[in-house]
Amino acid sequence: MKKIKPTIEQLQFLEWEIGVFFHFGIRTFFEGHKDWDGKIMPLSEFNPTQLDCYNWLKTAADSGAKYAILVCKHHDGFANWPSKFSDYHVGLTPWKSGKGDVVFEFVNACRRFNLKIGLYYSPAEAGYQKRTAQEYDNYFVNQISELLTNYGTIDYLWFDGNGSEGHEYDKPRIIATIRKLQPSILIFNMWDPDTRWVGNEAGVAGTLNVNQVTALDFSVLTGGKKDELSSTKFLPAECDFMMRNHNWFYSEYDVHTVKSVEELVGLYYYSVGCGSNFLINIGPDRRGLLPNVDSQRLLEFAAEIKRRFGNPISCQQETTENGIKITFDREQFVNHIIISEDLTDGDGVESFEILVQSGLLYRPTCVHTGTAIGNKRIIQIPYIKATAIIVNVIKSNGDYKLKTVDAFLVK
Repeated sequence: MKKIKPTIEQLQFLEWEIGVFFHFGIRTFFEGHKDWDGKIMPLSEFNPTQLDCYNWLKTAADSGAKYAILVCKHHDGFANWPSKFSDYHVGLTPWKSGKGDVVFEFVNACRRFNLKIGLYYSPAEAGYQKRTAQEYDNYFVNQISELLTNYGTIDYLWFDGNGSEGHEYDKPRIIATIRKLQPSILIFNMWDPDTRWVGNEAGVAGTLNVNQVTALDFSVLTGGKKDELSSTKFLPAECDFMMRNHNWFYSEYDVHTVKSVEELVGLYYYSVGCGSNFLINIGPDRRGLLPNVDSQRLLEFAAEIKRRFGNPISCQQETTENGIKITFDREQFVNHIIISEDLTDGDGVESFEILVQSGLLYRPTCVHTGTAIGNKRIIQIPYIKATAIIVNVIKSNGDYKLKTVDAFLVK
């Protein structure tokens, strides 16, 4: 397979690693409503009197996140900004006497905490079939233009394919508008994507995850059917999932399902540790604040990741003919190894092995074999004494370069 070179923005995306997703809108105020259920949600109920996006984004930053995404318009059509092209938006609610703008407050808070800004927009919404295709495309382009014109630089535009199955949009017009208004923006998963959905909402990329793909998972409603791409593309994956088990938006009845630190750490291994990004959703409550349990759990997770991987074992690193060797100043117990590949020219490594060297082994012994490495690969092995760790690339797609190999003893 021909190696595909990523853009600078794609490489930066992988370096972000952890993001926080915020599902917040009219549905926050209607317990039990589901996607596409058609239930009426009157604007009169939207009134988050304590809304504080600094509360949201400070928690995100303190958790180690490098980016955040706000749901600007979900499938219900409610706009979290005062849109001129809708009669279902925040400016027609009681909140701040119709003078509020959640998107404005969100982007300002992101900038205060130096977080990359992502905006979610559902292309489809309830009742869109009542308009002609051209009418709906005009509405789509007008709303996207508001989001990409009125709030400064936006780093990431997150399109949700749910509900768009089978609907034909004027893709060239839409993409041309986006690229003109925000030339450096990353687009998630649709039409002219820079990143891709991993294909599930469980937060799992898996050990076979690679960046070069020939097809995309489109939506949870397509039953696993992939959309074929016109050519092989470099599209890093993102693993989105919920802090709670059943709801993207806030619910007062599912606090008992908040994920444990152990489960979040496991998902970190299966996402970031498999070369993907980790995108965790929290639904702000009806006050407009993060639920205490959710925010505390996110911070506990961050502390555990720092405890595990904040201090690699001191070593000397040297480049070998087939990879990298790290040597310790004395024999050490090791049970985790993190490898990072330089992806400037694309995915290179297709298979590799990890060897351990120590006094009584007499010769280096293989303790792990793997496939792709990508931006980061976390490998957990049983405790073993080592004086050196050797990573050998067995098979590659053209030239490759490993950036770093780090060893850890995680107790």
